[in-house]
Amino acid sequence: MTVPESSTGAPGGPVRIDGPWTHRDVAANGARFHIAEMGDGPLVLLLHGFPQFWWTWRHQLPALADAGFRAVAMDLRGVGGSDRTPRGYDPANLALDITGVVRSLGEPDAALVGHDLGGYLAWTAAVMRPKLVRRLAVSSMPHPRRWRSAMLSDFAQTRAGSYVWGFQRPWLPERRLVADDAALVERLIREWSGAREPDDETLGVYRRAMAIPSTAHCSIEPYRWMVRSLARPDGIQFNRRMKRPVRVPTLHLHGSADPVMRTRSAAGSGQYVEAPYRWRLFDGLGHYPHEEDPLAFSAELVNWLKDPEPDR
Repeated sequence: MTVPESSTGAPGGPVRIDGPWTHRDVAANGARFHIAEMGDGPLVLLLHGFPQFWWTWRHQLPALADAGFRAVAMDLRGVGGSDRTPRGYDPANLALDITGVVRSLGEPDAALVGHDLGGYLAWTAAVMRPKLVRRLAVSSMPHPRRWRSAMLSDFAQTRAGSYVWGFQRPWLPERRLVADDAALVERLIREWSGAREPDDETLGVYRRAMAIPSTAHCSIEPYRWMVRSLARPDGIQFNRRMKRPVRVPTLHLHGSADPVMRTRSAAGSGQYVEAPYRWRLFDGLGHYPHEEDPLAFSAELVNWLKDPEPDR
């Protein structure tokens, strides 16, 4: 089920997009992961969300490198230039992918920066492998226990996140994602953004990346697990494990106009952090604040990462 390198790796192709960064593959947790990296210094590992891939961090990579960090954006399992395995899309295993990449890069730890699904996995990694996470920054995603509670008990959040419930059907969601050259990807990103929508060229990049064979299926599988496991022993065990508090400094970023993850849902996540916790709400931005206002987002992130004593 692994996509041949020729379909994802050509310079200027749908995944290995040229820029000031360098591309390579690293092995971790039994799979191969594509990364784009830039700069030297303490490691900052960037984790993308849906329906995107590493390129969503194209503005933050140079900003972090210029600030003295080793900035690395990885493609999650099943997306972009990383392996598309037939299984392994539960959050515990995906978190092991992330911490495995940290080790494969030869670093003792990393500051994790995650958006959307990448944020969900960053929360998870910080709980399950705390020694490998130096700091945590999450955008547009509550703590997994808070996400579970909001999706089950808050009707407004359940309605806002209706796409997650729609993903539970077999095969149809994958077919819809890739139909008409992945036109649904463009529509979702436009609808989920605030007033600053991305341009057609940017949306075309995401459409081409989703059209790589098996990407749509692999992109949806984590969301299927998140819902289907709610009443299963593995999901109950995961939820119990996530009771452990996050004990590293945490920056929580959110757009006030996010239509799919309500501010109210995300804002309750501080109760799971027993460390300095900083909440930053970007007025008027939607689900993709790092792309909608990259200068403000990057400045907030860099200033927090360089602050030796981030206050609660």
